[in-house]
Amino acid sequence: MDELNLETLEQIPIPEGLEERLSAKIDEWERQEKKPSRTILLPKALRYAAVAASIVLVFGVGFHLLNQGNNTNLAEQDTYQNPVQAKQEAVRALNLLATNLNKGMRHLEKVKALGDKTEQSLHKHLNIFN
Repeated sequence: MDELNLETLEQIPIPEGLEERLSAKIDEWERQEKKPSRTILLPKALRYAAVAASIVLVFGVGFHLLNQGNNTNLAEQDTYQNPVQAKQEAVRALNLLATNLNKGMRHLEKVKALGDKTEQSLHKHLNIFN
């Protein structure tokens, strides 16, 4: 089969019904291509909400980064220029911390006492069965 010319091709017999079978197969391929793909699209409201959330996130990150650059100068400065006033404020803050810590410790003592009482009652009942 070096080279086929038009005359040789015309001499090849065409099987009966070939044209109909080819046409049917081509139509079948076209129907398969036209089938809608089964992609699930999000409802419009959900898409809009996702876009809005993305925009808010971008603006929030940008705003944070801009403020972070502005706040670096404030962190380097002393809060109080007067050392006596700074000491008084530190003492006030520590007293507030101690007061709140003592309140929390009182609650923990009540819980511990209740836990001890429950544990004693549990041991008492378990010793009855032994």
